[in-house]
Amino acid sequence: MYCTLHKDQRGSTIIEFAFIAVIFFMMLVGIAAGGHLYFTHNALVEATRRGARYAILQCRQGQSGCTDSGTSVTRIQNVAVYGTDNPGTGATPLVSGLQPSNIDVSYSTGTGNAFGVGSGSVTVKIINYSYPFVLPLRTTSITMPPSRTTMTGENAGFIPPDI
Repeated sequence: MYCTLHKDQRGSTIIEFAFIAVIFFMMLVGIAAGGHLYFTHNALVEATRRGARYAILQCRQGQSGCTDSGTSVTRIQNVAVYGTDNPGTGATPLVSGLQPSNIDVSYSTGTGNAFGVGSGSVTVKIINYSYPFVLPLRTTSITMPPSRTTMTGENAGFIPPDI
Protein backbone atom coordinates (compact mmCIF):
# COMPACT_ATOMS: atom_id res chain seq x y z
CA MET A 1 0.00 0.00 0.00
CA TYR A 2 2.80 2.46 0.85
CA CYS A 3 4.55 1.91 -2.50
CA THR A 4 1.33 2.57 -4.40
CA LEU A 5 0.63 5.83 -2.54
CA HIS A 6 4.21 6.99 -3.05
CA LYS A 7 4.07 6.28 -6.81
CA ASP A 8 0.85 8.31 -7.15
CA GLN A 9 2.53 11.41 -5.66
CA ARG A 10 5.65 11.16 -7.78
CA GLY A 11 6.20 14.43 -9.69
CA SER A 12 3.76 16.49 -7.63
CA THR A 13 6.63 18.33 -5.96
CA ILE A 14 7.95 19.63 -9.27
CA ILE A 15 4.48 20.88 -10.25
CA GLU A 16 4.08 22.66 -6.90
CA PHE A 17 7.55 24.17 -7.31
CA ALA A 18 6.69 25.40 -10.81
CA PHE A 19 3.58 27.25 -9.59
CA ILE A 20 5.30 28.77 -6.57
CA ALA A 21 8.49 29.64 -8.49
CA VAL A 22 6.59 31.58 -11.15
CA ILE A 23 4.80 33.64 -8.51
CA PHE A 24 7.99 34.10 -6.48
CA PHE A 25 10.09 35.26 -9.45
CA MET A 26 7.34 37.59 -10.66
CA MET A 27 7.30 39.13 -7.18
CA LEU A 28 11.09 39.54 -7.27
CA VAL A 29 10.98 41.27 -10.67
CA GLY A 30 8.11 43.47 -9.46
CA ILE A 31 10.07 44.47 -6.34
CA ALA A 32 13.15 45.25 -8.44
CA ALA A 33 11.07 47.30 -10.91
CA GLY A 34 9.39 49.20 -8.06
CA GLY A 35 12.80 49.87 -6.50
CA HIS A 36 14.11 51.23 -9.81
CA LEU A 37 11.03 53.46 -10.14
CA TYR A 38 11.65 54.82 -6.64
CA PHE A 39 15.35 55.35 -7.44
CA THR A 40 14.43 57.24 -10.63
CA HIS A 41 11.95 59.42 -8.74
CA ASN A 42 14.64 60.35 -6.21
CA ALA A 43 17.15 61.01 -9.02
CA LEU A 44 14.65 63.37 -10.71
CA VAL A 45 14.11 65.26 -7.46
CA GLU A 46 17.88 65.53 -7.02
CA ALA A 47 18.20 66.83 -10.61
CA THR A 48 15.78 69.69 -9.79
CA ARG A 49 17.76 70.48 -6.64
CA ARG A 50 21.03 70.49 -8.55
CA GLY A 51 19.53 72.77 -11.23
CA ALA A 52 18.00 75.13 -8.67
CA ARG A 53 21.24 75.40 -6.68
CA TYR A 54 23.03 76.35 -9.89
CA ALA A 55 20.21 78.69 -10.97
CA ILE A 56 20.28 80.84 -7.82
CA LEU A 57 23.90 81.65 -8.61
CA GLN A 58 23.06 82.80 -12.15
CA CYS A 59 21.35 85.86 -13.55
CA ARG A 60 17.78 85.67 -14.73
CA GLN A 61 17.58 85.18 -18.49
CA GLY A 62 17.80 88.57 -20.21
CA GLN A 63 18.62 90.43 -16.98
CA SER A 64 20.34 93.69 -17.83
CA GLY A 65 23.84 94.34 -16.54
CA CYS A 66 24.66 90.67 -16.09
CA THR A 67 27.18 88.78 -18.21
CA ASP A 68 25.97 85.62 -20.00
CA SER A 69 22.34 86.10 -18.98
CA GLY A 70 21.21 85.07 -22.46
CA THR A 71 22.36 81.46 -21.98
CA SER A 72 21.45 81.02 -18.32
CA VAL A 73 18.39 78.78 -18.89
CA THR A 74 20.31 76.47 -21.24
CA ARG A 75 23.11 76.16 -18.70
CA ILE A 76 20.64 75.46 -15.88
CA GLN A 77 18.97 72.74 -17.98
CA ASN A 78 22.36 71.18 -18.72
CA VAL A 79 23.32 71.13 -15.03
CA ALA A 80 20.04 69.43 -14.13
CA VAL A 81 20.37 66.82 -16.89
CA TYR A 82 24.12 66.23 -17.23
CA GLY A 83 25.57 67.59 -13.99
CA THR A 84 27.64 70.21 -15.84
CA ASP A 85 26.75 73.48 -17.55
CA ASN A 86 28.79 72.65 -20.64
CA PRO A 87 28.34 68.98 -21.57
CA GLY A 88 30.49 67.67 -24.36
CA THR A 89 29.28 65.89 -27.44
CA GLY A 90 27.76 62.54 -26.55
CA ALA A 91 27.23 63.43 -22.89
CA THR A 92 25.08 60.95 -21.02
CA PRO A 93 22.17 62.17 -18.87
CA LEU A 94 22.44 61.36 -15.17
CA VAL A 95 18.87 60.00 -15.34
CA SER A 96 18.20 57.74 -18.31
CA GLY A 97 15.88 59.38 -20.83
CA LEU A 98 15.97 62.84 -19.24
CA GLN A 99 16.39 65.62 -21.81
CA PRO A 100 16.97 69.38 -21.42
CA SER A 101 13.50 69.87 -22.93
CA ASN A 102 12.06 68.21 -19.78
CA ILE A 103 13.50 70.99 -17.59
CA ASP A 104 11.37 74.10 -17.02
CA VAL A 105 13.04 77.11 -15.38
CA SER A 106 10.87 79.95 -14.12
CA TYR A 107 11.68 83.05 -12.14
CA SER A 108 9.60 85.13 -9.77
CA THR A 109 10.98 88.55 -9.12
CA GLY A 110 11.17 90.19 -5.77
CA THR A 111 11.15 93.81 -4.73
CA GLY A 112 11.42 96.23 -7.63
CA ASN A 113 11.03 93.47 -10.24
CA ALA A 114 14.57 92.26 -9.48
CA PHE A 115 16.17 88.86 -9.14
CA GLY A 116 19.33 88.94 -7.08
CA VAL A 117 20.75 88.67 -3.61
CA GLY A 118 17.82 87.67 -1.40
CA SER A 119 15.35 88.97 -3.99
CA GLY A 120 13.06 86.79 -6.03
CA SER A 121 13.17 83.05 -6.51
CA VAL A 122 13.79 80.49 -9.21
CA THR A 123 11.89 77.24 -9.73
CA VAL A 124 13.36 74.31 -11.61
CA LYS A 125 10.77 71.72 -12.59
CA ILE A 126 10.95 68.45 -14.50
CA ILE A 127 7.90 67.98 -16.70
CA ASN A 128 6.72 65.24 -19.07
CA TYR A 129 9.40 62.72 -18.12
CA SER A 130 8.41 59.32 -19.48
CA TYR A 131 9.62 56.38 -17.39
CA PRO A 132 9.72 52.94 -19.07
CA PHE A 133 8.21 50.73 -16.36
CA VAL A 134 9.12 47.09 -17.01
CA LEU A 135 7.08 44.34 -15.41
CA PRO A 136 7.09 40.63 -16.19
CA LEU A 137 5.59 40.09 -19.64
CA ARG A 138 4.83 43.79 -20.10
CA THR A 139 6.55 47.13 -20.61
CA THR A 140 4.60 50.32 -20.17
CA SER A 141 5.52 53.98 -20.10
CA ILE A 142 4.60 56.11 -17.12
CA THR A 143 4.64 59.90 -17.20
CA MET A 144 6.18 60.84 -13.88
CA PRO A 145 4.54 63.62 -11.85
CA PRO A 146 6.42 66.94 -12.01
CA SER A 147 9.35 67.31 -9.62
CA ARG A 148 10.15 70.86 -8.57
CA THR A 149 12.53 72.82 -6.39
CA THR A 150 12.24 76.54 -5.58
CA MET A 151 15.05 78.59 -4.06
CA THR A 152 15.63 82.27 -3.26
CA GLY A 153 17.96 84.14 -5.61
CA GLU A 154 21.57 84.81 -4.67
CA ASN A 155 23.29 85.66 -7.98
CA ALA A 156 26.88 85.05 -6.86
CA GLY A 157 27.83 88.63 -6.16
CA PHE A 158 25.69 90.29 -8.84
CA ILE A 159 23.53 92.87 -7.09
CA PRO A 160 20.72 94.09 -9.31
CA PRO A 161 20.31 97.85 -9.58
CA ASP A 162 17.65 99.46 -7.39
CA ILE A 163 14.52 100.28 -9.34
